[in-house]
Amino acid sequence: MQTKVMFYVLPEVESTSKEPVHNDSNVDIESNSLIHQACLQAAYFYRQNQKVFIYTQDQAQAHSIDEMLWTFEPNSFVAHNLVGEGPRGGSPVEISWQNPTTRRPVLINLTTTVPNFTNNFSTIIDFVPTNELLKQQARDRYRTCKQWGFLVESQPAPAIT
Repeated sequence: MQTKVMFYVLPEVESTSKEPVHNDSNVDIESNSLIHQACLQAAYFYRQNQKVFIYTQDQAQAHSIDEMLWTFEPNSFVAHNLVGEGPRGGSPVEISWQNPTTRRPVLINLTTTVPNFTNNFSTIIDFVPTNELLKQQARDRYRTCKQWGFLVESQPAPAIT
């Protein structure tokens, strides 16, 4: 079966204040948007009874995802844990900055590269941020996925309400 990759293009970061926005503020807002989009995708696949592995850039990002999954949808729950915590065999949604230890069909990639284990997944979710450096890294990931023979598509990220 051919691995399918969906790149979600994140919307431009907008400031809600009249003050000039500093670059660091935009990066923080975009990072929160990325984390929220990853949680939306994890919740979607969880409701489809698909097991998900969220691969983060680092431990801090893994903890941010873990925290947001507890609170981002007040009317529903997404069973999740950091790798090594929770039930034996893991929860339906596992989060880690380290390589996966179990097989799962869905990978949500939040790193700046295409991990060498991506061919173990049937579906990969990735994101295209608005920051120029991060956007270029996403383009590189897109090209790599195409070169590896994956079926690659892109579309705008779902609106956050």
